[in-house]
Amino acid sequence: MKLHALVLSLLGFATALPLAAAPARPFSWDNATVYFVLTDRFNNGDPSNDHAYGRKDDAAPLRGYMGGDFAGITAKIRAGYFTDLGVDAIWISPPVEQIHGATDEGSGKSYGFHGYWARDFTSIDASLGSEAALHQLVDSAHARGIRVILDVVMNHTGPVTAEDPVWPADWVRTSPTCTYKDAASTIDCTLVSNLPDIRTGSKQAVKLPPALVAKWKREGRYDQETAQLDAFFKRTGYPRTPRYYLVKWHADWIRKYGFDGLRADTVKHTEPDVWADLNRVASAAFEDWKKANPAKRIDDTPFFSTAEVYNYTIGHGRSFDLGGGTLVDYYGQGFHSMINFGMKQDAQQDLEPLFASYAQALGGPLAGVSVLNYLSSHDDGEPFDAARVRAIDAGTRLLLTPGAAQIYYGDESARRLDIAAASGDARLRSFMNWDELARNDARGAVGVADVRRHWATLGRFRQAHVAIGAGQHQMLQASPYVFKRSYDKAGLRDTVVVALGLPPDQRTAIPVRGVFKDGQRLRDAYSGTSAIVANGVVAFPTASAIALISE
Repeated sequence: MKLHALVLSLLGFATALPLAAAPARPFSWDNATVYFVLTDRFNNGDPSNDHAYGRKDDAAPLRGYMGGDFAGITAKIRAGYFTDLGVDAIWISPPVEQIHGATDEGSGKSYGFHGYWARDFTSIDASLGSEAALHQLVDSAHARGIRVILDVVMNHTGPVTAEDPVWPADWVRTSPTCTYKDAASTIDCTLVSNLPDIRTGSKQAVKLPPALVAKWKREGRYDQETAQLDAFFKRTGYPRTPRYYLVKWHADWIRKYGFDGLRADTVKHTEPDVWADLNRVASAAFEDWKKANPAKRIDDTPFFSTAEVYNYTIGHGRSFDLGGGTLVDYYGQGFHSMINFGMKQDAQQDLEPLFASYAQALGGPLAGVSVLNYLSSHDDGEPFDAARVRAIDAGTRLLLTPGAAQIYYGDESARRLDIAAASGDARLRSFMNWDELARNDARGAVGVADVRRHWATLGRFRQAHVAIGAGQHQMLQASPYVFKRSYDKAGLRDTVVVALGLPPDQRTAIPVRGVFKDGQRLRDAYSGTSAIVANGVVAFPTASAIALISE
């Protein structure tokens, strides 16, 4: 697929920000390390925007706003936090204005801090910051060669509350609730009670919701918004159905701020061709932004998109069963990647079958596209390691598995996912554990700062070597476990050898015959030492349980 072609990212483009030019390095979305952050739960950079819209501190545990914002993310970007971790892209939770009130889905009073309960798809939620603050976030990331992914919701609005009226019946349905038996009971329904489902399959032209019209008029932007809508529908010829209003509104964020890609929420709950429309319009919007901002773009990499299809695993390949005989190829709707819900189970097996099977799938049925692997997320109640007692092992498995890697904020700092005071998915969404990280608090037998150091070392090595996520895999030795990854596409060659489970208290000869030649000096990124190949093996001067080997 042309959109997946590897490009050389020249990261030192001119920028208005005072920053030394970043070094050139190869980049492929197939090998990307994506850091997923719930903006409200990461870092509070501007306390003045707390409690926007009169929201109160009266929510159930971990179900209210906690102060994280765009300024907080930007501060960590500028401090080098993501660069040190080897992050290629930051995926932020939806920035759109959320419902102002709260609701109870059965787990206690909850606000829309997570971003998935939209009230107005065209404006920023004031709790997260301003337009200027979002521009600073994206521009700061781009100046450091880090891409930014927009989280997009096409399926539903936020819940109805006393402060947040339901949209008109020609825009949304409020029943029935989904039963997931077939396509109809997955798409033409609400995910849960009181979560209005947008009629993305409707062929009926609709007028703007009256509450939205009134809001825009109060804010003094009604004329501008309607003129832009008129221009969009005239230019594209699309009908004025709910689907295309949403397509236009989401693409506007990309054209305005320069998001490099999107993550699509609840994909299987809309008609599949919705996503072909959105991906097409979003890609054009990104090209428009690059033309208008040549000094801010990182390179010419095309727009990226990844799909959240609940329960999709790498084993599904390009055919996902919605039930009732309906099979869908979501890659065929313009997605370059699918989020792999199977990784957290697959990661329980031995490393060689894990690595070999993923490489085989990506080089076979999924050639030309990819998956985004994860071990924990914001709404998966069965993470790989909720208590974080295997945080070192988790980093090794996630960051060395073929495919792209999603770090959920705090994976790298062993932020716990089993908060006893909370219930449901709120347990997964505590505030980033900066204090624990600064103190290097113990998590089992290791400190959380030591965990982060491990993740960062692997992350930087992965970032420097496209072969890790996008290359061919070959085991060289079973015990201690040694494997090779190699990549040879688009004029770029990259080869690495990784050794795991080495004796930590003695130097070990690592086999590299057939990969590297005798007399070659190799570097181990884990210990930071180098050694020369002799008789088909290399032994580094510092003993370590892991070796990350390259020229």
